[in-house]
Amino acid sequence: MKKSRLLAFVLLSFALLSFAWVPATISAHEHLLSPDRILTVAHRGASGYAPEHTLASYKLATKMNADYLELDLQMTKDGHLIVMHDETVDRTTNGTGWVKDLTLAEIKQLDAGTWFNEANPDRQNANYIGQRVLTLDEVLRYFGKRENYYIETKKPDLYPQMEEKLLAALKKHHLLGKHTRKGQVIIQSFSQDSLLKLQKLAPRLPKVQLLDRTQMTSITDDQLDFIKTYAVGVGPNFRALTPENVQQVRSHGLLLHPYTVNNETDMTRLLQYGATGLFTNYPDVFQRVKASL
Repeated sequence: MKKSRLLAFVLLSFALLSFAWVPATISAHEHLLSPDRILTVAHRGASGYAPEHTLASYKLATKMNADYLELDLQMTKDGHLIVMHDETVDRTTNGTGWVKDLTLAEIKQLDAGTWFNEANPDRQNANYIGQRVLTLDEVLRYFGKRENYYIETKKPDLYPQMEEKLLAALKKHHLLGKHTRKGQVIIQSFSQDSLLKLQKLAPRLPKVQLLDRTQMTSITDDQLDFIKTYAVGVGPNFRALTPENVQQVRSHGLLLHPYTVNNETDMTRLLQYGATGLFTNYPDVFQRVKASL
């Protein structure tokens, strides 16, 4: 009887210790904004393998286990947010013209995939022909809360109410508010005004200040202190980074997600500098680099 009681006590103690230890480990692993977690951001999806910003590109990125899908936003003539990098449709569709001058119905008639096959004959895929330009709403509806989103407000000065429409879409799809996983949505922009506006409208939504090469190479501690008041990190051009300015950013408690890194040597170097993630057209390559370190 005594041995049975002792065995039961040992098993119970082990179970309690295990229970106390496991959640802490899981929590640290799942915390998307942890500086100890290296994030893979699929730049316009897996855009090295499929036409950027299309469903094909995003679905491939999820298969490669990217931490985030990156979405660039533009706004149509009739006020719909679409996922597209350029302010015109010329480069990535068979159409021409400014997004702001075209209605959503007009843009939906365009082929957003054939250009990729023509530009990348070694990676052409018949399924890419006829891919359509996506709206923000379509992406959020398709992937829902299963995926994480890194969304850029592109040229918000061209598009009145862009920030309000973005927040409305996030709210509609239950991606805004206290019940959303911390860091499930990150908003980025080169426009400090846009981020400051979003900070007033949605202070709990994480934001990242994008920086071009010149801005990053000349960044000051005072500027980083100010960025820290509204953002959780910075997204600089990776070519501007050195061990010194990476540590400068990190010393201010900011995350650092450089763009756009497609070479394994650069990926390794930036991780050695102290980057906390990066944007890449090849999520599978960066996943392999992370696993090797």
